[in-house]
Amino acid sequence: MSADRIFKIVFLNQGNVVELYARQVAQGNLFGFIEIEDLVFGGRSEVVVDPSEESLRSEFGQAKRLYLPMHAVFRIEEVEQEGVSRMRSVKGDEAIVRVFPIPLFPPSGPRGK
Repeated sequence: MSADRIFKIVFLNQGNVVELYARQVAQGNLFGFIEIEDLVFGGRSEVVVDPSEESLRSEFGQAKRLYLPMHAVFRIEEVEQEGVSRMRSVKGDEAIVRVFPIPLFPPSGPRGK
């Protein structure tokens, strides 16, 4: 995987929708989890500091690797450049996330029986 690739990961965490940027995303070794490595945050030398990005940096910045449950991930995008990591609260009906029902294991035996 090229070092130039940047991924934007949008997921649900404790009632908040979180947007993070990372260099590596893969299907994790743990069944049902997405593995996120090498998180990318904006530079600390910026004059304007975004408080939501700073709170995300303090919460996730020291993590070597994140394992996110598949059902909590809304979207993963490959983007040209990193953006600002952010967290926003979900209110009312927006907080309801419905998981599409899928079987975890395919049915065994011939089709139709």
